[in-house]
Amino acid sequence: MALPDRLRDDAAALQDDLVRLRRAIHRHPEIGLDLPQTQRAVLDELAGLGLEITPGRSLSSVTAVLRGGKPGATTPDGEPAPAVLLRADMDALPITETTGLDYASKVGGAMHACGHDLHTAMLVGAARLLGAHRDALAGDVVFMFQPGEEGWNGAARMIDEGVLDAAGPRVSSAYGMHVRSYGTPSGLFRSRPGPLMAATAQLGVTVHGAGGHASMPHLTRDPVTVAAEIVTSLQTLVTRRFDVFDPVVVTVGSIHAGTTSNIVPDTAEIKATVRTFSAANQTRLRAEVTRLCQHIAEAYGLTAKIEYVEGYPVTVNDKQEYEFVRTVVSDVLGAERFDQLASPVSAAEDFSEVLNAVPGCYLILGASAADDPAKAPSNHSPRAVFDDRVLADGALIHSELAIRALRRHAAQRSVAISGGSTPGKIG
Repeated sequence: MALPDRLRDDAAALQDDLVRLRRAIHRHPEIGLDLPQTQRAVLDELAGLGLEITPGRSLSSVTAVLRGGKPGATTPDGEPAPAVLLRADMDALPITETTGLDYASKVGGAMHACGHDLHTAMLVGAARLLGAHRDALAGDVVFMFQPGEEGWNGAARMIDEGVLDAAGPRVSSAYGMHVRSYGTPSGLFRSRPGPLMAATAQLGVTVHGAGGHASMPHLTRDPVTVAAEIVTSLQTLVTRRFDVFDPVVVTVGSIHAGTTSNIVPDTAEIKATVRTFSAANQTRLRAEVTRLCQHIAEAYGLTAKIEYVEGYPVTVNDKQEYEFVRTVVSDVLGAERFDQLASPVSAAEDFSEVLNAVPGCYLILGASAADDPAKAPSNHSPRAVFDDRVLADGALIHSELAIRALRRHAAQRSVAISGGSTPGKIG
């Protein structure tokens, strides 16, 4: 039996175990950078697979290296074998679950509403598959089990602790995937070349005025009216200062001022989220927003204090790696199981930190349990439900990406050494 067929059969045989693991993690969600129970569950699952395992120092991450072929194998030029990285995030959200599932969260105020429990189980499955077929690996695989994706930038912390260099040489490419509870049919893989997900920032504006009696506003400097003008002007800024084909999103989610109807307050506060899809706009928007808010306040004799906190950078898929991933999924599961997204997604992802450092590709995997995914509760909803049937295919695609990427990297290195041209086929 050919290797792809054996891998597919082996992945299918893991399905029940992966469901068990996923549901165990789902029952006991943990938030942030410290996930001791989840880390322990992953370590237990990886035990006995012959991996080189390194727990995180400043966070409860797990970095595991699988050596392909013989440990310490080198390429014909004497250099260490190439390595690739596969990643899963493991943290939950501060949400109280209302799904009513028999494996629902047992932790009040915490829920795996974004599917990271599925990500963890799929990557454990890939480690088991690849461990059983290590002779097929023309190099090494780094498994990145990451806490703190939901706003904690755990990816950057793991990079600082050396995850990209865990195998020795820096990984040549990196891959990850994210399940969706809505909008995408279960089992369909989706991605796109170039920008896939947005960069984020948090905007805070405090307008400082001078309060007084609301019946005599001319004796005050009213921050409420200025704040209202800033809110509407931010939308005009988006449509009149930025190219519609390089989109910018500014959404004001909070306005707070005053205590009652007949008092003009001293201050008004605005909080907004910002999304951009290019590094240029990410830099430019900060300057434009600061100038706009300050100048509107100054025009009325008030001042505005701006707090602009950068979040995750844009998640950008390398174009060649995207084509590689599309080819692998289509070859393994059929062309109908892959779809190219027409436009980026406005959510953000700290796997962007990895893709800023090495080429790679991030995929979206439909995992809606609803008959109509368009009507299903979205990720981050307390009612989000995910389809466990995608687990085996997720583990399989992780594994195939690693095997074929290492084969490609080894071939490219051999061509470079011999002075020939790089092979065009990347499947």
